[in-house]
Amino acid sequence: MEARTFLISRTDSIGDVVLTIPLAGLIKKKYPNSKVIFLGRTYTKSVVECSEHIDGFMDWLIIEKQNFDDQLTMFRFEKIDVFIHVFPNKQIAKIASKAKIPIRIGTSHRPYNLLYCNKLVSLSRKNSELHEAVLNIKLLKPIGIEYAGISHDLKEYYGYSQIKPLEEKWLKLLSKDSKNIILHTKSKGSAREWGLDNFKKLIEISLEKGANVFLTGTEDEGQLFRAQLVHKHERLFDLSGKMNLEELISFISKADTLIAASTGPLHIAAATGITAIGIFPPIRPMHPGRWAPIGDKTKVFVLDKPNCNDCKDGSECKCMSSIKAEDIGRSIFNF
Repeated sequence: MEARTFLISRTDSIGDVVLTIPLAGLIKKKYPNSKVIFLGRTYTKSVVECSEHIDGFMDWLIIEKQNFDDQLTMFRFEKIDVFIHVFPNKQIAKIASKAKIPIRIGTSHRPYNLLYCNKLVSLSRKNSELHEAVLNIKLLKPIGIEYAGISHDLKEYYGYSQIKPLEEKWLKLLSKDSKNIILHTKSKGSAREWGLDNFKKLIEISLEKGANVFLTGTEDEGQLFRAQLVHKHERLFDLSGKMNLEELISFISKADTLIAASTGPLHIAAATGITAIGIFPPIRPMHPGRWAPIGDKTKVFVLDKPNCNDCKDGSECKCMSSIKAEDIGRSIFNF
């Protein structure tokens, strides 16, 4: 299987995609002459292209708009030998099967995979104790790749050496003499949030310690936090809505620390090697045991509590909001 073409399919969000990238590194380690293609959505392309282990990107948002015959043609053109369905999708599974890709790997828990996949892995994510990245690797067993290590050690398989240079207009905002702290305050509803009151306190602590503070997010997210968090200060910068994802990745890689809930930018920060501080609820499957960032300089804050039953609904979480800004400040500035 030395010179085969592998396709990794993960068509969901940024954080999930980041935690899937180590599969490409493991494949390249086992089969160094192979080609690895990633099937994802347009908005994750910049995340994928940072990895030296991935040789091509197929955009599902473009492919899914084509008629079925054209979809088959696009898949056949890549001469894929092994198709790995990390994120289950019935339509994609059908195309891969009809395109007669020789090895098609999926979980045995999806009924349609019994029809469209010829290599099935018994894998249930819902009640697993394993980290998401380790669970992903289980799907590599049919091609002779197994992983007995811990999630932290997967950092070496990101291959994040292809980050684009940061433009001067952003580079000049970063201080050479003090810490550059990124606060990603919102999650677009994908995760429970720490709360703007806490971020406001952390901004005050960071500015008092002489750091540059950068607020990131989409324009819509900026509209949610600007009134409460943004004020005139020479070391406080509102970057929400001003960067595309490629620029944000480059900017994150040049900063010192990023603080966020369980969001894509948190996992990007960990992959780039900067300090990534994640704030999590104890509830399963949202807890850090499943979703902690993977990197050399990562830290998680989670309430020491067996579960989070007081706030099951909604993005605002009492278990998270009770984590003190002072404690996170101490972890950054060692005071």
